[in-house]
Amino acid sequence: MARQVPIEHLRNIGIVAHIDAGKTTTTERILYYTGKSYKIGEVHDGAATMDWMPQEKERGITITAATTATYWDKDGIRYQINIIDTPGHVDFAVEVVRSMKVLDGIVFILSAVEGVQPQSEANWRWADKFEKPRIIFINKMDRLGADFFRVLEEVEKKLTIKPVAIQIPVGAEDAFEGVIDLFEMKEIIWLEETLGAKYEYREIRPELREQAEEWREKMIEAIVETDEELMEKYLEGEEISNEELKKALRKATINRQLVPVLCGSAFKNKGVQPLLDAVVDYLPSPIDLPPIKGINPKTGEEVLIKPLDDEPFVAYVFKIMADPYAGQLTYIRVFSGHAKSGTYVYNATRDKKERLARFYLMHANHRSEVPEVNAGDIVAVVGLDAATGDTLSDEKHPVVLEKLEFPEPVISMAIEPKTKKDQEKLSEVLNKLMKEDPTFKATVDPETGQTLIHGMGELHLEIMVDRMKREYNIDVTMGKPQVAYRETIKVPVKNVEGKYIRQSGGRGQYGHVVIDLEPLPRGKGFEFEDAIVGGIIPKEFIPSVEKGIRQVLESGVIAGYPIVDVKVRLHNGSYHEVDSSDIAFQIAAQIAFKEAFKKAQPVLLEPIMEVEVEVPEEYMGAVIGDLNSRRGKILGTEKKGQIVTIKAHVPLAEMFGYATTLRSLTQGRGTFQMTFSHYEEVPKNIQEQIVGERMKEKES
Repeated sequence: MARQVPIEHLRNIGIVAHIDAGKTTTTERILYYTGKSYKIGEVHDGAATMDWMPQEKERGITITAATTATYWDKDGIRYQINIIDTPGHVDFAVEVVRSMKVLDGIVFILSAVEGVQPQSEANWRWADKFEKPRIIFINKMDRLGADFFRVLEEVEKKLTIKPVAIQIPVGAEDAFEGVIDLFEMKEIIWLEETLGAKYEYREIRPELREQAEEWREKMIEAIVETDEELMEKYLEGEEISNEELKKALRKATINRQLVPVLCGSAFKNKGVQPLLDAVVDYLPSPIDLPPIKGINPKTGEEVLIKPLDDEPFVAYVFKIMADPYAGQLTYIRVFSGHAKSGTYVYNATRDKKERLARFYLMHANHRSEVPEVNAGDIVAVVGLDAATGDTLSDEKHPVVLEKLEFPEPVISMAIEPKTKKDQEKLSEVLNKLMKEDPTFKATVDPETGQTLIHGMGELHLEIMVDRMKREYNIDVTMGKPQVAYRETIKVPVKNVEGKYIRQSGGRGQYGHVVIDLEPLPRGKGFEFEDAIVGGIIPKEFIPSVEKGIRQVLESGVIAGYPIVDVKVRLHNGSYHEVDSSDIAFQIAAQIAFKEAFKKAQPVLLEPIMEVEVEVPEEYMGAVIGDLNSRRGKILGTEKKGQIVTIKAHVPLAEMFGYATTLRSLTQGRGTFQMTFSHYEEVPKNIQEQIVGERMKEKES
């Protein structure tokens, strides 16, 4: 069976962080100290176990969320920890989002130098949305500029949950030696010669005693505030035992009232074992959390799913991966019940039976087969034809869990296969990649016939093209990255008519519609209202009207970009007993919609990025000037030592090639991060330019 321990000793955790906070390094140390790997893999050597893709090894970044199961013994109890190591780069944020859906708790890693960064905030918001308990590990305490207390302050200011330090560091930067455990009131010092495998508890040195007592008092106050009984004891001056404090902290962490904070240096092998202790002490097992809610697709009733082996089977598909040997690997989290390999389950999302051919417990891209799965398990399955977001359940007790919503791509690029043979393989490969990654899309431009790929950023598309070459031997040439503009309208228009009449001997074509068109708030997508009264258009042709309009939404009206945030109300029209048809009403609807769209003050929308630039203070003026010249709006600046952080909103169209400009403006000392923020109207002069260029493209 996949779960080797009782369910209360199981922890399903994710390791989440901003890029370069040391997430994969921490995971590698966890695997080493739990005996899962026999040597420490380093990211900078391209030897990290969890970064197994060639692109990850070369670039030293995590691209795909890797899962592994490992074991940790504490107080004579063996715990199984299923870990998902997620990417930090914003282009692969989808991996973090889909992992959070199936985790029970999260270890957030922050850098002691950079503190809370934009991607940390974005990931924290996702953890809030999924209501996940979490603990924080402040890493890189050995680095120049490391400041545990400053980062703790930042956490309190920028993130929504109250942090409680359960350790403080002994020294910082080069002088970082270990930590003070505020429960035991002892120093923990790691022995360098054992690669951090061994450590000693020592008395707190006199010069740190006062600081340690002050922080222990803060910790106790934060914990007792969450527990009435302990609060009474505390106010009456009674002694509160460490066991009572830890029990209350566990409860407060699981209820998301507090976040325990630890620190260390994963790279220097300091702080990892207490972090593992904190995972088993404070993060929940599946049975510590409330039952999750699903819907019975047959009756529409709410179903409560309890994490017990003898309940009906419910599992959620959170990731698909193509495997060169096993075919499609489908990653699932079992929320309740159990299943043996070879049995059939019901895919309630797609209303079909599926066979669970074989189960694998994964360790990055290595796997070991297991005969059955139980509540709480995270495994890969062979034999399924499911997609990300599908729910598998018992046919007698069907249930569907809420599907994940993924962000829309903001950038696109034309690709061209080099040979006819590659052309034939391309669509099959693109379909596989789209199935794996819901933020990656491929389309064909109906006018130019070009294949376009769409993604979350330049790096995302580069990696996808690299995978086509390496994994599928398809050589493609890439066009220049293009911005994913959108079209919408500013004012409502009423009573716009669309007629399609063709008479040519025999049977003719007749479709006639009258529509109103109005703008919707940003992000609302498309709404269609059928307001036909008295059968002036027969019911069977109403879906044809909507279908015709949806086709125009995809191809756009003014510049060929998708149309968003509009509502169509169909309220009049007519039909012909003999000549009316599905296609005639589709075309009539398209004529009416295009006409209405042109009258409703059409505008282009462009993706606006939240940009955060970190530069030495002397370059601040030049960087702000450059951002302003890119149509950027400066949101504010923040000083940390000699480094200034500049926050701005900048159109994506102005950010191509920014890395090179920033390097030359700051003599290579500036860094930046960029995340999608929102869509905004394109200024009129720039809109005219874009539309003009699109027209030229189409003519050529």
